[in-house]
Amino acid sequence: LSWAPCPGLPPDAAALLASGPDGEMLWLDVTHRPGQAPWVRLMGRYLLPPCKQRWHTCAAFLPQGGLLVCGDRRGSLLLFPCSSSPGWAAESTGIANGGTNPVGKDSGSSLETSCLSCKGALPLEAPLSVLFGLHGKTGVTSVTCHGDYIYSTGRDGVYRQLRLQGQQLEVLRKHRPCKGLQWIEELRFTPDGDLLVLGFHADNFVVWSSKTGENLHCVPCGGGHRSWSYCSSLSAEAFAFIKCGDVMLYRREAKPCEQQVLLASLHGREISCVRRLGAVEVPGHATLNIFVTGSEDTTACVLALSEHSRTAVPLARLSDHISSVRALALAGPARPGDEGLSALLFSAGGRAQIECYQLLCAGDPASESAVACQVIHVASHRLDEHWERKKNRHKLVKMDPETRYMSLSVVPGTSTEQLPTPWKFLAAACSDGSVRVFGLLEAARKLVLVAESFHHQRCVLKVEAFLHARAGGERHLLCSAATDGSVAFWDITGPIADATDALHRAEGEMQPLALGAPLLTIMAHSCGVNSLHVRETPKGQYLVASGSDDGSIHVCLLEVALGRGKAEAGTCLHVLERVARPCAHAAHVTGIRVLRPDLLLSASVDQRLTLWRRGPGGLDALGTTFFHVPDLAELDCWEVAEAGGELRYYCVLCGQGLEML
Repeated sequence: LSWAPCPGLPPDAAALLASGPDGEMLWLDVTHRPGQAPWVRLMGRYLLPPCKQRWHTCAAFLPQGGLLVCGDRRGSLLLFPCSSSPGWAAESTGIANGGTNPVGKDSGSSLETSCLSCKGALPLEAPLSVLFGLHGKTGVTSVTCHGDYIYSTGRDGVYRQLRLQGQQLEVLRKHRPCKGLQWIEELRFTPDGDLLVLGFHADNFVVWSSKTGENLHCVPCGGGHRSWSYCSSLSAEAFAFIKCGDVMLYRREAKPCEQQVLLASLHGREISCVRRLGAVEVPGHATLNIFVTGSEDTTACVLALSEHSRTAVPLARLSDHISSVRALALAGPARPGDEGLSALLFSAGGRAQIECYQLLCAGDPASESAVACQVIHVASHRLDEHWERKKNRHKLVKMDPETRYMSLSVVPGTSTEQLPTPWKFLAAACSDGSVRVFGLLEAARKLVLVAESFHHQRCVLKVEAFLHARAGGERHLLCSAATDGSVAFWDITGPIADATDALHRAEGEMQPLALGAPLLTIMAHSCGVNSLHVRETPKGQYLVASGSDDGSIHVCLLEVALGRGKAEAGTCLHVLERVARPCAHAAHVTGIRVLRPDLLLSASVDQRLTLWRRGPGGLDALGTTFFHVPDLAELDCWEVAEAGGELRYYCVLCGQGLEML
């Protein structure tokens, strides 16, 4: 049995849902009348999908009307049609005829008999949409509607945000409130825009604030109670629960909050990667730059940075990773459209985990941040997913459980126009010595490993993919750099074409192909390559700049020569020029960008940002400035055309903090 709030009912009425044998669930409207038997109307009958424990655990009527969403003991979310029109309802006979007999000992049985006798008049509705096992085998604990979204909670430690597409439930993303809070019971939205997560953490009942990221209340109750209630106000809070047959009540008066946040943090640990999504114009506000950051605290953050106020406001926090977020990549430039900025975001890091999201950022003058950000989770991939599905995995040795993705790069030129199916491809540098290529089918929400190579035989630190498009044909090229200072260049045109055909035939499933041998390998540095960038020149050549642990910078100019045939063997790379600058910095060079064919920008752990001019005689320093971010991890740059036609270059640096110059 469970009560569900139903819009349109009078204050003295409520909707009661009852699960019975064979997965049948009844919707009853119950009206309370003092001194009289309750008025019961059978409104609908629903059939739950077959499972071992076949009953519902929670339900909510959608404000759009005509739809009911409920969660069951198997962890599934179900969407049913419902109608409150009188033609569909069957009232209990005694009360519908105007009977006013007081409630007696036989009234309950008569109500039951009258309601059950009317069941045949109503059809048994099947679910319109089923998300089977969404919250695992421990069940769904609550379903809440807020705004245009549906929120569900479970005992799997996450709550999910969904929306209604037609008559289908679509999962947008999942949230993990805090570490250790596995038993999430309920969500409550406050008038000041905070989202409170209620649940049990170990043997305590906790109220977690999503806005401040901290526990507001913690009650030592023993944990895991199935019958409980919580209420709070400005003056006091109360928590009641049943323990060993006794009703326990915890109550305390509200205390004034003496804590004042002077500067909110973006992450709990150092920021390891950053990417700029674009700029959003909001009427009445200065231009807002939208960034995505990844951190060692296992989260990625979408934030808005205002040049005028110099404040960074988090818009969305992505908490799907189980280990650190080391690399980010955006699928193509996010150009502003009618609805704002839109792009695909890939994030990767520890435990060989990749997540993919669809981001949509648009101006919203009514919100506190002036920007609204919608995040839709598209796909995910882990190398050990097949291992975790094994029943006897505790008897097996897991292969390289500490593999990390060190860098990501989206392969350009693989859109629907160039390929028969809308697959996007992503290259990844891996700590186990491999270079891997993944394929994303956005419509089916699949991310598949399509090709790999262990050529480097040591940790691969950086990858950069680029497209060579000329009259002789197109080539998808890849540049990878490892801890021994080597930089390898690959032609992945053939593997991508073969992978596309295999994925099309096998409907998204395939065994990884071999990338083959690289076209060219250059020993650019004496130790690890921490930064890498490729830029095409107006002449159709390619400048490849890299920075190393030894503080050196290396730049080479490449030319791509295509054979007459379209085979991979017809692609050749020629090194036209090589320039090295030893001791360009006093520490690791962790960021480098080719701004123009004659201008380079480098950043180092020594907290110096240096502009270099590339000339016939090598690299000459034009200027150096100091930045305030310690332990620099990454650099991202972009250019903005000023009103007079002059180009201005901006850069963002991340490490123990974030800075834009």
